[in-house]
Parts: sequence; structure tokens; C-alpha cells
Amino acid sequence: MAEKMPPVRALKLVAAPIHPEGRIFVASAAVLTAVLFWLWVPMGWLGTVVTVFCAYFFRDPDRMSPSGEALVLSPVDGKVLAVGPADPPAELDLEPRKWVRISIFLNIFNVHVNRFPVDGVVRRIRYHPGKFFNAALDKASDDNERNAVHLSSIGGEDVVVVQIAGLIARRIVCDAREGQEVVAGERLGIIRFGSRADVYLPSSSNLRVIPGQTMIGGETVLGELMVTPTVLTKTLGR
Repeated sequence: MAEKMPPVRALKLVAAPIHPEGRIFVASAAVLTAVLFWLWVPMGWLGTVVTVFCAYFFRDPDRMSPSGEALVLSPVDGKVLAVGPADPPAELDLEPRKWVRISIFLNIFNVHVNRFPVDGVVRRIRYHPGKFFNAALDKASDDNERNAVHLSSIGGEDVVVVQIAGLIARRIVCDAREGQEVVAGERLGIIRFGSRADVYLPSSSNLRVIPGQTMIGGETVLGELMVTPTVLTKTLGR
């Protein structure tokens, strides 16, 4: 049985701040609502529902991330679609070897803020234009518009997180930059509306996730990298 969310935490999730990417949508919906109330009150109430939903969709709650140099955290909220072997995005030109891909689907009610899955450094960021199939389909990983972020963990392992557009998503926002030092759970960006996130880990990783499991971005542990943790300052080149 799933653990019940404490009422205080549930309230904080609903009343979370609005992500900067969503402010224009919320403001526009609010202005439209005022006009609709002036024209016809029942339509104004409909506009109110739309405005509240926009604020809810673009919510950006704080998260408490578990610490551990080898831990890999979920980059998004959502449901795990599949876990299995796969090749990483071709645009990253990574050395061919065995990888495990964890695919997570975000519906329109999930928090859509994306987070870094590991502590480390951003090595490469590659955008790939594509189609807009339903993000729940397997072919979305290869055919849809995406943004791939290659990370080097503080233990020296390669980790890839891919932001993937969905059927109605039309904007992927990535706030990361190459060479940036990051901490697991920090904000990476956002994908507007239904979407998907793929995480690629070395096949030697110790996975703690199964298909059908519900993820909390920045908090749920996907697995552990099977490496000997190294000193952070050495890995980051300080």
C-alpha cells in the first residue's frame, strides 16, 4: 500500500511557488478571466478554473534530496514506463557500451520541473529536433524532440538525462550549461505540458526502481553507481 502523504506536505505541494516559465501563462489566464467575468459571469468562473490549473501545473516545490556520492535521483515526478538496456542518444557521441535506460512519463498533473540526478559536472548538452508523439510510447525516446544532458558524476561515471517533448509539449527549457558543477536535486529546467524524461546509467549500476513505480523528482532514488567514491575537489578539477 502506498504511503499516505502528510497533509502539511500536500498543502505545500499545491501552494508551491510558480516557475518563471509559467508566470506569463498564469498572468494571461488571469487577465482573460477578468474579461470573461465582465462579459458573462459563468464564463468567468470557467476562466478561474483555467487560471488555477495553470498555477498548479507550473508549481515549483522545494524538495529534500537524500545525500550520497553514488546515489542517482529521479530527475522528474511521474511514473516509470520501462527499465532496460538501450543505447544513449546518438548526438552525445558516447563510447558504445552497455547502458540501462529508465523512462519516466509525466502527465499534466505532475510537477514538470526537471532536476539533476547526480552530483557532478555537466559535460555536454545537445538539442535534437524531432516529432511530438505521445511521450508514453517507446518510440518517443528516439523520435521526439529532446534535449540530452551528459553528466560526469563525482565518482567519474557517465550519466545521461534526456528531456523529451510529448504530444502537446512544445517547449523544452534547459537552464544548465556545459562545465557547470551541479548537485543532485538542483533544478535543471522544465518541460511544458505532458512529457517524458529518460535517464541512462552504466549497466553496472545497482538499480532500485521497477516499471509502474511513482517517482518524486529530486527525492526518489533510482539506484547507485557502482564506483568507488572519489574526492569531489579532485573530480571537479579544483
